[in-house]
Amino acid sequence: MYPRGVLAQRHVLGLLFLLIAGGLIGIAAAAAAAGGRAWVVALAAIALGIWMGQLALRVLRRRR
Repeated sequence: MYPRGVLAQRHVLGLLFLLIAGGLIGIAAAAAAAGGRAWVVALAAIALGIWMGQLALRVLRRRR
């Protein structure tokens, strides 16, 4: 088992990752709405957003 401080730190890290993932998804939506060549930025931001979201879920998942 993990000490209490480590669990709290993991939760904060997971929430930070979720916040970053949400920001990247927002950037992807704004870039897609801009059109033109901004679709490249939209694709990169969505890929990074998904990756950060997966990291967040992995960190927030309870360990046994």
